[in-house]
Amino acid sequence: MSVPARARGLLGFVLPRPRLPRHTVRPDQLASLALPVGDDGVVIGVDGEGSPAVLGLNRPTPYDVTLIGGLWTAQVLALRAAATGARIVVETGRAAAWAELVRAAGGDGCGITLHEVGRVPPQGPCAGSPVVVVRDCGIRPPRGRVTSGPWQSVVTLLPYLSPAAAGLMEKSSLAGVQRVSPDEAAQIGRLMGLDAEETRTLSTLTDGVTLWCTRRDRRFVRTLPTDAESGLLGSARRMD
Repeated sequence: MSVPARARGLLGFVLPRPRLPRHTVRPDQLASLALPVGDDGVVIGVDGEGSPAVLGLNRPTPYDVTLIGGLWTAQVLALRAAATGARIVVETGRAAAWAELVRAAGGDGCGITLHEVGRVPPQGPCAGSPVVVVRDCGIRPPRGRVTSGPWQSVVTLLPYLSPAAAGLMEKSSLAGVQRVSPDEAAQIGRLMGLDAEETRTLSTLTDGVTLWCTRRDRRFVRTLPTDAESGLLGSARRMD
């Protein structure tokens, strides 16, 4: 992929390594351990230097993400977040597009659940049972009944730069942008404070590449599917 030189560390990404010193316990103590889910996060791909990009979705504070991109990337993110122990709640008007992923996760109620738009019930997130809400509600998503909060992140998927995008991106902690038209790239560049090179790159990104950014930081990341993900979701694609 073509990646500008300015691809530094990004607010929202964390290093893929333990944050605490090693501890040892006796075998008879294992049953008493309770391991809370931390914010080490989800490996969503590799950056331009080949280093892992890890997105911390499980947080003790509210966290909102807006992704202007394809369903494929949102589903890979959901699968990987579920693998970290998070409960994935999908609010969608196209349940059929998510049905195979839910079956692969063990069925509705086994880590990934589907809900109609506007029908997501309270989830009761906590440190030991964090929640990631994926809102796949079209170009004008309505106000969600369930919002971000402690241990509950919200990822809103938009297929392209809709009229709702600017407001969502302004309120989000992190934005992800996949290939867009030159006009859309110019608007996103102004909104997120991208330089000219980064803005031009947005209209040339290959499938599976996402610019994850805030107004101060950005990182281009290529998501490489595992064999299991390829078998379930197919190859990376921008359009559905």
